[in-house]
Amino acid sequence: MKGDRRIRRLRNLLFFLTLLSILYYTYSPFRHTVLAGVRCARLMRAVLMDVWDYKQVFAAEEKLGEPGRELNEEEKQIRRKARKDCHKRSANRLLEALKKNSGIYVKLGQHVAAVQVLPKEWTQTMTPLQDQCFPSPLEDIDKMLKEDLGLGINDLFEDFQPNPIGVASLAQVHRAIDKQTGRNIAVKVQHADLKEFAKIDMQTVNFAIHFVKYIFPEFEFSWLGEEMNHMLPLEMDFTNEALNSKRCKDEFKHLEGKTSLYLPEVLWAEKRCMVMEFIEGARVDDLVYLKNHGIDRNQVSQELSRIFSQMVYLNGNFHADPHHGNLLIRPKAKTSTSPFNFDVCLLDHGQYFDIPDDLRVNYAHFWLSLIKKSSKKTTEERRYYAKLVGNIDEDMYPFLESAITGQINMADENNDPSYGDGVRPTSLLDLGKGSMDDNQVGKLRAAMMERDDLLVSIFELLRTVPKRLLMILKLSDLQRSLDQSLATTHGQSRIFVIVARYCSKAVWQDEIHTIRQSLLQNGISFSIFRRLISSLWDYTYWNTTLGIVEYGMDMKARFVKISLWVHGLGKGGLKEAEDEAAGLRTKREYGKTALGLS
Repeated sequence: MKGDRRIRRLRNLLFFLTLLSILYYTYSPFRHTVLAGVRCARLMRAVLMDVWDYKQVFAAEEKLGEPGRELNEEEKQIRRKARKDCHKRSANRLLEALKKNSGIYVKLGQHVAAVQVLPKEWTQTMTPLQDQCFPSPLEDIDKMLKEDLGLGINDLFEDFQPNPIGVASLAQVHRAIDKQTGRNIAVKVQHADLKEFAKIDMQTVNFAIHFVKYIFPEFEFSWLGEEMNHMLPLEMDFTNEALNSKRCKDEFKHLEGKTSLYLPEVLWAEKRCMVMEFIEGARVDDLVYLKNHGIDRNQVSQELSRIFSQMVYLNGNFHADPHHGNLLIRPKAKTSTSPFNFDVCLLDHGQYFDIPDDLRVNYAHFWLSLIKKSSKKTTEERRYYAKLVGNIDEDMYPFLESAITGQINMADENNDPSYGDGVRPTSLLDLGKGSMDDNQVGKLRAAMMERDDLLVSIFELLRTVPKRLLMILKLSDLQRSLDQSLATTHGQSRIFVIVARYCSKAVWQDEIHTIRQSLLQNGISFSIFRRLISSLWDYTYWNTTLGIVEYGMDMKARFVKISLWVHGLGKGGLKEAEDEAAGLRTKREYGKTALGLS
């Protein structure tokens, strides 16, 4: 009897499993529910294990040392290693879950990687998600197009390349020929399964964020959920991307003949498919490509800084997802108005941010204060504007300054101007002069990381500062990274000077606007005239001084290039001289950012 019951149970189980299998493969809602459940469980498992891991590490920290006594050096080393190991373990767990879930989850990881003030174990671990995206099958894309447009791949395109030339978290791009016009085009299509899982995936992410906040109230991740909730629907609608591209093109129209920026023409766009002009080119930091086409890498770096500074400080509307893969370089096209022998092609316009005028102008003031030499007045000015732009208090100010500049914070009356054999820089123009070696900077970074409340302060910073400021910091980090990967010879302060020139223009334009408003309201007065003269003097001073500094830096850069060419010639002949002058033999440490936080 007992054996019969077991057989019946086994038979019922097999019948039940068979029924579930049939439902899974034949009934789409059931299959979607199962897959959504698996994706939710996978993410929550990683989150729960990470929470438990951090709980254990923090509990162990409380047992270090003796009550009422500061930790000694050995105990600090133990705590530092335990935290770093926990960061790494936790980031790896979440990375695996995000990679398996793909889609929106990959986008989540990319957001984490872009927030440079997080511990480097997190940002570096998540960075590979920029390149580890998997393409949707061609059959699924064809089916999606027929659902949305009533036309499939063969109806719309000729010579549609089955292998995508680019794959991102939300979409992929194929090369094809437009059937109506015969033009070479790039076809951007959304991943076919993104729409069906988007809603439940975002609900899961929001639940996970609130769960972490409940367990660790001081670790505030709601900013990440808010950003994704706002931006994701916009990114999933390619008509919005087409509008962003048009707006950016219009905002740069008055600079024809003065900028190398080129935006691909959009032929047409629907919610999940967009067709654009195909651009022949290479990644903007491809030094071999630049050498072969006679393109000056210093000019490329400077143009990138001008383009993004124009967006942030003057247009007040900027590309919020810039990375190396979204920037192409090509020789100047026949129809181009670029003043150089190259075009910088900016791609992927799904994310754009508007900057409120007060934040834009105050941040410009803050940047100009960083250019000035340190003094009591300058220090007060820096901290005043840091408070305005990010609600940054005295304790967190050095961390913000380092995040902006990618260097150790500068000397002022609140810190020791010297460290070992090195000297802290007193302004952005002092950076890159070799005043501190890597070992000394490393020790200062480690000292800052030893702050007991550092992690809590980081999350407080992320919660309180304007989200636009975080994206501006991301943009600044990209500019520094590109300047390094281009192996430029003009020194890292060169791009800071370019930013400063645009900041001075932003401040001048704001002053003119304010003076005009005062004239309309109060009429002509001596105070208004005095303000106009003062503003004009400040703008002229900055414009002239920075122009002279730029000229000096560019002359030095040419000399360095000549020196590299001569060195290469003596080392291996003409070929070696050309390669060394082109930066192909220059070893640079890429990607290092403030405090080693990536």
